[in-house]
Amino acid sequence: MSGEVPEAYRLPVTADEGPTTVFQHLWTPYRMAYIRGEGKPTGAHDCPFCLIPQMDDEEGLVVARGETVFAVLNLYPYNAGHLMLVPYRHVPDYTDLTPAEVAELGEFTQTAMRVVRAVSGAHGFNIGMNQGSVAGAGIADHLHQHAVPRWGGDTNFMPVIGLTRVLPQVLRETRALLAHHWPDGRPVPGA
Repeated sequence: MSGEVPEAYRLPVTADEGPTTVFQHLWTPYRMAYIRGEGKPTGAHDCPFCLIPQMDDEEGLVVARGETVFAVLNLYPYNAGHLMLVPYRHVPDYTDLTPAEVAELGEFTQTAMRVVRAVSGAHGFNIGMNQGSVAGAGIADHLHQHAVPRWGGDTNFMPVIGLTRVLPQVLRETRALLAHHWPDGRPVPGA
C-alpha cells in the first residue's frame, strides 16, 4: 500500500498519464461577449464611457459626477467596489487631458480610495490605467483609470486555484452604497 494514492484523490488521466481535467467549470456565458470584443466602440457615438453620463446614475452604475470626470463601477470587476474614474471627454491618452481634467481625475481617485476604505475596509488598492490596446486597455479610445480595492487574503484559493472571482454584492447595491458615502465637498468620515 505504501506510495499508493487513495482513489478519492486520483484524477482521471489520459493514455499519456496527463490529467483529463484539472479545473472545475464555472459557466459565465455573459463574459463571452466581452472576450470576443462584441460591442467594442468604434467612436464617441457608441463608446460606453460617452453613453454612461447620459443615463441615470443607477442605470449607468455612476457613483459620482464632477465637472470634468465621473466615477463609475466596472461592469466586469476584478474585485468588489472596482471603480473607474473617467473624463467626460472622449480622449485616448493621458497626455490629452487638460490640467483641470488631470486635477479632478486625481481628486476623484483619492476620494474613491477614501470612500471604499470607509465602507468596506479595503487594505490597499491597485490604481492604474492601460494606455492603448497593446497595453491591455479594453476600451482604448476613451481614457479611464481603475481603482481596484484589495484586502489581505483576497487572492485566496478561489481565483488562484478555482479560477473564480467571488463578488459578495450585486453591482447596483455596491453603487448605491458608494454613492451614498461619496462626499459633496466634505471629508469622508473614518478615512
